[in-house]
This record gives sequence, C-alpha cells and structure tokens, in this order.
Amino acid sequence: MAELILHPIGVIRTPFIDKYAAPRQPGTDGESAVGKVVLEKGHNFEQALNDLNGFEKIWLIYQFDRNTNWKPKVLPPRSDIKRGVFATRSPHRPNPLGLSVVTLLEIRGRTLIVEGVDMLDKTPLFDIKPYLSATESFPEARMGWASDTVEKDNHQRTFTYDKNVVKKLEGLPFQEQHHIRAHIEKMLQFDIRPHPYKRISVLSDGSYMLAYKTLRITFSMQGTDSVIITDIRPA
Repeated sequence: MAELILHPIGVIRTPFIDKYAAPRQPGTDGESAVGKVVLEKGHNFEQALNDLNGFEKIWLIYQFDRNTNWKPKVLPPRSDIKRGVFATRSPHRPNPLGLSVVTLLEIRGRTLIVEGVDMLDKTPLFDIKPYLSATESFPEARMGWASDTVEKDNHQRTFTYDKNVVKKLEGLPFQEQHHIRAHIEKMLQFDIRPHPYKRISVLSDGSYMLAYKTLRITFSMQGTDSVIITDIRPA
C-alpha cells in the first residue's frame, strides 16, 4: 500500500494536560470543556473556513501524538476484558488518528472556539469536516459489547466527602478544588473496579484508592450507590 504523509494544519488547545484528566468521550463526564483549534498561518486557511460557521457540530481529525505504540487488544475503561482495538476508541492504534465531534461556538480568523473537547492540550490537527445530522446519526444502531455500558450510565451514584477531606480541599485554589472533585466523580460514577487506565486499586483493608496526578484519594462504598471519600493526600 502507498504511504501517506500527513502534515498538521494546526493545533488543538484544551484544559487537559494528562490522559487521566481527559474525558472518555466528548461531553460524557459531567462537563463539556471548551477549547480552541488554532490553524497554521500562511496557508489561506481563513478562506477554507468560509461557510463553516453555519454548522453546529464539526468533526476534528487529529493525532494521538503522545502514544508510541499500538496494541491489537486493549482494556477499555468500561470493560473488564480486553477487546480488539478496532472495536474500541482506544488511542493505541496502528495509525494514531483520533476522531471527535465537537460543538462549534465561534470562528475568529484562523481560530475556532469549540465545546466538548476530549483530547489533550497541544494535540496536532489534520482536518476539519462538518457533521451532517441527516446522514451521520443512527441512534438505533447496534453498539456491540458497548451496549452493556448504557445501563451502567443510567445508574447514578452519590458522593459524600469526609469533613477532613473537605477541609483539605478548601485549602486549595477554587479551580483546583473543582478539577479534583470533577475527576473523582467522573472516575467513580459508573465503575469502581480496579483498572490500570483509571488508576484504581484495592487496599488491604478492602477500601479503594484512586490515583490522580500526585494525589492519592481513598474511598469506600456504602451499598452500591454511595461513594464515601475518606482521605486525600500526596503520593
């Protein structure tokens, strides 16, 4: 097969510095993050963006540039068994190409303001395409093994924070408090089982630990619906 050489046309700026902070899919984790798509100058991309502002949704095609290898079978965050990589959205692919649909909020020259980003900051962008709801939406289509996750997504858990945890969080800047709480509840809302991608492990006393950046969050379960955050400390 002929080799295809791709050249980035721009970069995607997002709030997500590491893979553990990024959403699993756009808009699925309680927040819909806003980002920017900044196209390279000197290529007449301003004209290429003509007429795009009439579309509410757009596809972004980009590179998983922080992956160095691919895996034929991967362990998705919502599965307890490995799946063929082509049956997942894993970034560990033979050609590290990502595809996400985002909401187009505004176009400012060569910069697009978008909502619902799920990629890491400074991700190289290869292409932009309009999303066509009339031909690209099939809500009744079968979803294979992923159908099992729909029922889990409809199951909501409640979160309680020990007063000592609340005190520790209140000692942090407000934005950092918000990010930590959002990450905890995103990771534990649907599945608390130990998982290397989610960085969840079981402790010797039967409680659980969630690793987030340099923090270690200890939690326990009360029944199946209530998560109790018991401690938060540096690694």
